[in-house]
Amino acid sequence: MTIQNAQGQTSFEDRAQTAGIHHITAFVRDPQATSDFYAGILGLRLVKKTINFDAPEVYHLYFGDQSGSPGTIITFFPWEESRRGRIGAGQVGITTYVVPEGALAFWRERLTRLGVKVEETQRFGETYLGFADTDGLRGEIVARAEGANSRWSFGGVTTDKAIKGFGGAVLFSGAPESTGKLLQDVMGLTKVGEDVGYVRYRSFGDIGNIIDVNATAMAPGHGGHGTVHHIAWRAKDDAEHALWRSHVAANGYQPTPIVDRQYFNALYFREEGGILFEIATDPPGFARDEDAEHLGEKLMLPEWYEQNRAEIEKLLTPFEVRELEGI
Repeated sequence: MTIQNAQGQTSFEDRAQTAGIHHITAFVRDPQATSDFYAGILGLRLVKKTINFDAPEVYHLYFGDQSGSPGTIITFFPWEESRRGRIGAGQVGITTYVVPEGALAFWRERLTRLGVKVEETQRFGETYLGFADTDGLRGEIVARAEGANSRWSFGGVTTDKAIKGFGGAVLFSGAPESTGKLLQDVMGLTKVGEDVGYVRYRSFGDIGNIIDVNATAMAPGHGGHGTVHHIAWRAKDDAEHALWRSHVAANGYQPTPIVDRQYFNALYFREEGGILFEIATDPPGFARDEDAEHLGEKLMLPEWYEQNRAEIEKLLTPFEVRELEGI
């Protein structure tokens, strides 16, 4: 039923629709190995080096396009003593990255040359290059016309070949029908169809917009390095974010209070398939505390941790963003 206000306008409940993925966050072990893979091999930019605000002894590293635009941001908690995770239901199983049309041959050659095993698969009429990072975290690359090219060039990856951002994600659900219903009825995605054991959903954005969900339930995973912690969806601003919280609660989920993450505001809830969802605001972005030309070059701390900077820095393993030899 369409709900209208006194002016005859439809309510947010009726029109709620996310543009797609804001960011994806995963567990890894070694910050240097992670930087070497995501910057050195995949050519992404380290746009923010900060800490896990809930565990300040652990980095929180953000990689993305030239500015860390929503829809491009893969983030990591490097925890060297973490257990090995198991990929399964209740997680993002595969993170999909999108590159310009015609760039797949470049990426097939590059990954292979740098010792990354590539598995080519087909889904919904598209070709995917599947791979795993040094922790076993699964990713894939697909080429599409939609979405602006990245303006970031690094380590032999030029802007005409560079990752634009997320193509989307493959969700591994323990209750795929319920997850699909949430994606459609709460998040506002449209069901596209089914192929090779996956159901596809699409949002209106031009990146981070295609979500595939396993059609039948699968065995549960468990958290640890090599697994995704959560997937975050986009809210355009703080006003819409507050409406999202009410909308999620009205549909029977239990969202957390809104949390200030400095570069976006966040709320969290777990869906029936076991996957932790976040909704994050597009603003203010990563240039709020660093010059855009120097993003990711310095450890940035929220003001309430600044007094403990010396102690925190002693707990963190130093690393650098570097071009890999032979590229």
